[in-house]
Amino acid sequence: MKKAIFTLAIGDNPMYKAALHSFKLYAQKVGADLIVSDQLHYKIDIVNPKFNASPAWTEKLRIGELLHEYDRVLYVDSDIIIRPDARDIFELHQELDTTYWLNEGLLKDRQADISLICEKLGPVEWATESGMPTYYNAGVILTSKEAGLFSITNLEDLQLLCNEVSFYEQSYFNYCLHKHGLKHQGIDKAFNHMDMFGNGSYLDADFIHYAGKGYAKTSRRRDVQFLKDFSAIFDGIVSADELKKLKEDAWQAYLKVIYKKYPLPNILIKLFTERFVPR
Repeated sequence: MKKAIFTLAIGDNPMYKAALHSFKLYAQKVGADLIVSDQLHYKIDIVNPKFNASPAWTEKLRIGELLHEYDRVLYVDSDIIIRPDARDIFELHQELDTTYWLNEGLLKDRQADISLICEKLGPVEWATESGMPTYYNAGVILTSKEAGLFSITNLEDLQLLCNEVSFYEQSYFNYCLHKHGLKHQGIDKAFNHMDMFGNGSYLDADFIHYAGKGYAKTSRRRDVQFLKDFSAIFDGIVSADELKKLKEDAWQAYLKVIYKKYPLPNILIKLFTERFVPR
């Protein structure tokens, strides 16, 4: 059975570079090919969107193309660390007719997001769990040819939605599941651990997801926190020189952002951040 791990990493972001180290090791461990999109393949026009929207989200449609070559595809966002001791998600979730991902609807009420997409595409019977609408997070998706989801998703629908609907591709994938009665199942939070689950033991999760601000105090500090955690987890696995460079690159990128934000001399900002921002 041919397996692929797919991610999107465009640009020179040190967080992406670190994430790819963890993805490569995991791919070797589970016997999968690592496929990285370093450029966009789908043209979508995002103009004055009502909600935060990125053309990069459309790249997840490539899962469907990969399923012409591979039997199973694991998609992971590039703001995720996969621990070197992470369990084999392919082995734990073997039903080929089912798409597996985290049901964040158990913690967050996504009814408003669901209503938005149903207004655009029409009402459907939406599944619930524990009295809450089932709404999956698209940061980690495990699917197969037989599951059928990515054989029905298309760019035309995403273009219709991207300027009007929150989390446009994520809401669309959820909508397609329910409209077409496709099989779906939630995964354990350990395979898509976000800060909504708390910061207590997040470093023990198999897949650590730094969505939004991640586990940092602010979104501006996210990449710095990511590299801090990555360096601790991969100490002795990734070379010390590489870890040092990645951390320094993330730190310099952070300084550039806050130099522009605050009307103070850069030297004062630098001294303050070196004292109070964990890295």
